[in-house]
Amino acid sequence: MIRIFKEKPILFSAPMVRAILDGSKTQTRRMINPQPFIDAQGNFCWNGFCFGQDSSGNPRSDTLASPLPNSKTGKISCPYGKQDDQLWVKETWQGYRQVSIEYDEWEEMDSPKDRHDYDFKPVYRADGKSDPNKWLPSIFMPREFSRIQLEIVSVRVERLNDCSPQDAIDEGIHWRGDKFIGVLDVTPERTGPVMAYQDLWESINGAGSWDKNPWVWVIEFKVVKP
Repeated sequence: MIRIFKEKPILFSAPMVRAILDGSKTQTRRMINPQPFIDAQGNFCWNGFCFGQDSSGNPRSDTLASPLPNSKTGKISCPYGKQDDQLWVKETWQGYRQVSIEYDEWEEMDSPKDRHDYDFKPVYRADGKSDPNKWLPSIFMPREFSRIQLEIVSVRVERLNDCSPQDAIDEGIHWRGDKFIGVLDVTPERTGPVMAYQDLWESINGAGSWDKNPWVWVIEFKVVKP
C-alpha cells in the first residue's frame, strides 16, 4: 500500500536541532495565529468558527487538530499538518561549493541562490564542526539541503501554561547535576523542568510571553530521517 502524506517545512534553532538529533526533543509548541478566544457562552472560537464544549464543559479545542470546512481555505487545521504528515527541518546552515577539482578548492556560498560548479557540501551550525564567515538563515534553506525529516505523531491544542513536567522534558529540557536546565545556553538554571521550559520559551518569544499564556499547537513528532 502506498502511504500518502503531506509534507511541510518547520524551523528549528541550532540548539533545538541538537536536541532532536540526540533524541531528547520530541515535542514543539507553536503559538496559534490568530489566537482563539472563549465567547460568552463558553465556546472555543477560532478563525470564524466556534467549537462548543466537550462533555466536561471544557472548550472543544481538540477539534482544531483535524481539518474542518472553511469557506475561504477549504479547511481550518494546524498549519503544520496532522498525524502521519511529515515535516522537513530548516536550520541554520552554510554551503561550500567546489571551485577547483584539481586543487580541491572550496568556497562559501554568498547567498542561498548560489549554485555549485562541480560539487557541493552543506554544513550545519548545530553540528559545531565548522565556523564559516557567514551562516545562512534557516528560513532560506532549500528543501534539497534539509537533513532531518520528522513524522507527526499527534497534534493537540492547549494553553501554554498547561505544559506538564513530562511535556517540558519532551521539549528538550534535561537533567544536569541536581537541576533541570534548558536547551539554550542562555537559559538560566531553574528548580524544575516546567520553570526551565518557561525560561526557554521567554528566551525565544520575549520577556513576559509565558505569563500571557497563549493557546498553542502541541506537535509531537518522531525522527524518520536520519
